[in-house]
Amino acid sequence: MKTTYWAMLLMLLPSMAYTQTTEKENEFSMSIQIRPRAEYRNGALVPRNEGEEPAGFINNRARLSMEYKRSDLQMKISAQHVGVWGQDPQIDKSGRFIMNEAWAKLNFGEGFFAKLGRQSLVYDDERILGGLDWNIAGRYHDALKLGYANPNNQLHLILAFNQNDETKIGGTYYQQNGAQPYKNMQTFWYHYFSSYTSFDASLLFMNLGMETGDAATKESHTRYLQTMGTYITCKINVWDVIGAFYYQTGKNQNVQKVSAFMASLQVAYAFASSSLEPTWTIVASADYLSGNSGGSDKYKAFNPLYGTHHKFYGAMDYFYASDFVSGYAPGLFDKRLGIRFRASDKVDMDLNYHHFSTAAKLSGLKKALGSEMDYQINWSVMKDVKLSAGYSIMRGTETMDVVKGGNHKSWQDWGWVSVNINPRVLFVKW
Repeated sequence: MKTTYWAMLLMLLPSMAYTQTTEKENEFSMSIQIRPRAEYRNGALVPRNEGEEPAGFINNRARLSMEYKRSDLQMKISAQHVGVWGQDPQIDKSGRFIMNEAWAKLNFGEGFFAKLGRQSLVYDDERILGGLDWNIAGRYHDALKLGYANPNNQLHLILAFNQNDETKIGGTYYQQNGAQPYKNMQTFWYHYFSSYTSFDASLLFMNLGMETGDAATKESHTRYLQTMGTYITCKINVWDVIGAFYYQTGKNQNVQKVSAFMASLQVAYAFASSSLEPTWTIVASADYLSGNSGGSDKYKAFNPLYGTHHKFYGAMDYFYASDFVSGYAPGLFDKRLGIRFRASDKVDMDLNYHHFSTAAKLSGLKKALGSEMDYQINWSVMKDVKLSAGYSIMRGTETMDVVKGGNHKSWQDWGWVSVNINPRVLFVKW
């Protein structure tokens, strides 16, 4: 019997070798990420009160990702353990290893595809839909994505329907707290690439179904919020111009009629130099997110939904990454002036100044919220290893105390150091 097995194996070897050297249709890769980040918080996320002691901790992301690919099929499974150093006992019997990604992509040819499962939704500059990679856990959706792409156009239709568990009867009431923040979603996205100019444009329409039913009786009632807008980029020599506008209507989870908008404009100028020399870039931007001041039959505070807010509204995450004081939704007017410096192909740094104010006028309060200064440096220590560090300060106003809490007379600062180790440890073709 053993002789027969060996004979069959020898017969198969030529065909296996032929497949490996000619077709190589199948690819499998595996990557590992270890990303600890030490933080000193003395007024991050929310302002601190006078006399409150700063906090310090080290969080960590440990992620294992496996991906399979061939011409008509792509699959990815990624699992991660996230937490703070010291959070788990030395002898851990429960564990918190969760599946953060699990999706399959079917390629039907001629640019058509379907992607289904747990996945990140990253679109345009991540203002409305972003992967939130800064967060230790990231952000993921359970969704079906249908798409088409050619050299100049991309079309995506994203569909989602969420429930808390398998049920037999009882309707479709969905408890959003501690789960996905919406009951269902339908999103259409179109992107245009110009072949002749450096002009790109996107259109987005998102319809979100929010559960507003009765938790006690499980009676379901879905309200719908619509977000629509455009994102445009243009590059002219050493100038980069980025603009976006979004409008919201429908009803929110509090069953309020919504009429809100946001607009942003960013202009960057890169000083010309050879690729081997240090480069400087000056960036100026303004973001306006409408706020609610009361006295209207419509809710006018724009909700940036599931974007990567850390990327835009200050590194200390005072706005939209953390909540305003209950009862306040003043919106935000953010003016930014920044400098980017690439010292070499391994070292770059950013320095940004933000001036924040409310978009809506609040009774008895000035609009000015305060100023924030953010510094960050990145160093590619070696292949697959990056060291990053940052430091930020915030000087708030009395208005900041009211809408965010804390005491503006207290010194508010935040510092962090992170190491990102993310090698691809296995790659095979056959």
